[in-house]
Amino acid sequence: MRPLTDSLIRSSFVNASRREVKEMVLPDGLESTDWEALDYFGWRDPKFARRAYAILPLPGGDLAGVLLKRAEAAPRSRAMCGWCQDVRLPNDVVFYSARRVGDAGRRGATVGVLLCEDFQCSRNVRNDPPPAYEGFDVAAARERRIETLRLKAAGFADMLVSGR
Repeated sequence: MRPLTDSLIRSSFVNASRREVKEMVLPDGLESTDWEALDYFGWRDPKFARRAYAILPLPGGDLAGVLLKRAEAAPRSRAMCGWCQDVRLPNDVVFYSARRVGDAGRRGATVGVLLCEDFQCSRNVRNDPPPAYEGFDVAAARERRIETLRLKAAGFADMLVSGR
C-alpha cells in the first residue's frame, strides 16, 4: 500500500458526509506506519464507539475511503474474517456494515462483512499457514493469502462504489 497522509485519507472517502470526515479521528503515527506490510489501512474511531474506517486500494491505483459501522451485537459463535480467512485468528471478528455510494446509500442500502475487529488482516495473512501435507509450499500459500486479501478488500470497495 502506498503511504497515506491526513489530506489523502480525508479526500478518499466515498460513502461519508463532509461532517463525518471532518469529525473523524485519524490514528497516531501515520508517518511511522510500515505501508509495505499493509494491503489496506483500517482503524477504529476512539471518539465514536461503533465507527471505523478503511482505506482500500482500487484497481488502477485509486483509493476508496470507507466509513464502517460496527454491529452492536457480536457474532454468536467464533466467526472467521471474510477478508483474511485465517482460521487461527488471535483476535475477535465483528460485523461491519458500510453505506453504499450514491442514491442507494441515501436510501439506506448497505453492504456488510465480517472483519477482524482491529483490522489485523494484513498481519494475519503474512503469518505462515500450517503445512497441510508433506512438501506443502508455505511461501506460495502465504503469497496466495496476501493476494486473496487484496482482491477481497478491493472487491468490497468496488461493490460499494459500483452498486453491484
